Amino acid sequence: MKLIIALCALTLLASCSNAPQSAAEQQPPTNNASMQTCPEKRLQMCTKQYAPVCAIRDTGIRCIKAPCPSTEERTYGNGCTACADEKVIGFIPGACPGEEKQD
Repeated sequence: MKLIIALCALTLLASCSNAPQSAAEQQPPTNNASMQTCPEKRLQMCTKQYAPVCAIRDTGIRCIKAPCPSTEERTYGNGCTACADEKVIGFIPGACPGEEKQD
């Protein structure tokens, strides 16, 4: 029982959480003019056309101390399949540097 209480206390004291943020807080830096933001209503079906995109994906991590990236880059087969992932915020044309296609 003491072990369970200790684990709970450690969990509460952890510096990162998976608490959701508002859409405005999840937006990636807008320094790339070619970035396309995913629509609120996501498509259910996509074509299999291969036109790779580098998507900005929310990791769900929210930290008190840095460094702790709340987004990551991941390559998808096209913009539709990228935006079908609810965690994707937006994408830019072309594969992510140094990464193979994920989807």
